[in-house]
Amino acid sequence: MSNSSSKDIIKPGLPRGLRDLNNLELKLLKNIISKISKVYESYGFEELSTPAFEFSDALGKFLPDQDRPNAGVFSFQDDDEKWLSLRYDLTAPLARYVGENYDKITKPYKRFQVGSVWRNEKPGPGRFREFLQLDADIVGSDNYLADSELIMLACDCMRTLGLDKNNYSIRVSNRKLLDSILELIANNEQIDDARRLIILRAIDKLDRVGVSGVERLLSNGRKDESGDFTKGAELSKASISKILDFLSIDNEDRKKFISQAGSIVNKTVAGQEALKELSEIDLLLAKLDYKEEVLFDSSIVRGLEYYTGTIFEANLQFDSSNDNKFPVIGSIGGGGRYDRLISRFRKDQIGATGFSIGVSRLATILQMAEFQLGEPSNGPVLILKMDTEFDYSYYQIAKELRDEGILAEVYVGSSGMKAQMKYADKKNSPVVIIEGTDEREKGIVTIKNLIKGKEISTSIDSRESWIKNSDIQFEVDRDKLVSKISKLLNSSN
Repeated sequence: MSNSSSKDIIKPGLPRGLRDLNNLELKLLKNIISKISKVYESYGFEELSTPAFEFSDALGKFLPDQDRPNAGVFSFQDDDEKWLSLRYDLTAPLARYVGENYDKITKPYKRFQVGSVWRNEKPGPGRFREFLQLDADIVGSDNYLADSELIMLACDCMRTLGLDKNNYSIRVSNRKLLDSILELIANNEQIDDARRLIILRAIDKLDRVGVSGVERLLSNGRKDESGDFTKGAELSKASISKILDFLSIDNEDRKKFISQAGSIVNKTVAGQEALKELSEIDLLLAKLDYKEEVLFDSSIVRGLEYYTGTIFEANLQFDSSNDNKFPVIGSIGGGGRYDRLISRFRKDQIGATGFSIGVSRLATILQMAEFQLGEPSNGPVLILKMDTEFDYSYYQIAKELRDEGILAEVYVGSSGMKAQMKYADKKNSPVVIIEGTDEREKGIVTIKNLIKGKEISTSIDSRESWIKNSDIQFEVDRDKLVSKISKLLNSSN
């Protein structure tokens, strides 16, 4: 009898914004990471791994919302009194790595990385405080080709998952367009750094709060459904109107977008530069057949302060009949040019551009949409435990199968055959192997083909027909077991 009282029992639970991942979810994540990593490698990106936390000042003022190293991040003080922070993204650690190893790396430096990042922010649908990112960055290139390549890379990543133009879009803009709008507004009212950030954040929420919500955020502020109030930019009606006109630019035709944006911003240097860069990107993408899935969209902001040029986001969309299942989650990836970030670690300015996929958010949306990345993978072949005194024989079978690269496990519970078969079903086992006393004496084993059983289950009308069906259950010589299982699994793939 336990000596623990009820007061000693800790109630299990997780902090909000965190979650456990089961086997199926982990398989989905691994599948996504494997497919996308192969695309990254095909473009010449090399993998890098950086630590989970950095010196807080290495993250510094380039955190999304505020110029404080502990804003939005989880921080702690080391025993040498230096402040450390869990990485907020994978880009700031890359900038630190490049600054530290600039003379050693091949330039332009193309790296990719997968890893967890942490956000000390309010959780929401599809927004966790710890999640996986998969990044690709090009450091040491300051021209539109690198930006265009990452947009093409984003498209190819979506394609390799089996998505098409009906399921995803890559929406592109340029931070210089926004700079030019703010420059035009600044002719009539003062725009300091704090106000500028409020404006950018307001525009960035267009897909979640709509035009009226953005209008309130640009004015006095907005209260959300939970009752939380967000302070507004307190702009004049004329300035708000100019921003809303900018957001209404046609985003279905790239050339029309460039023309309409030009009528608003072409009197500013920043606007002219943005239009030139977007025109070059459009020309290259069109020639390489990246057309309908890549759109130019004036509402794209990207939340991080360090973007300096081309910016883009990847969004998913599925059949409208499933709309009731989908909360507003936002983009599943994005990136852009950040030419000033690495200069925090060096005196010179190093051109850089990158793309990041939120793997956790992507997996969540694919699960909600019931989107399959190919056929679901099978679990291990299950060897039933029939006679305790012959456990070694079951493990011998499992070892022979594993030696041939076949997943296999022996049932280690204490339940009977019916429960073991239910276990096999829950583990998505393709095959069950039975070696009882009769089989062992005859030098055979019985194989139950669960894959075939599921395929023809609707066409069999009686238990007797099921048992007699030789495609579902049959015997094989023990010494031919491994080759038979191998052929059976290969034929089902």
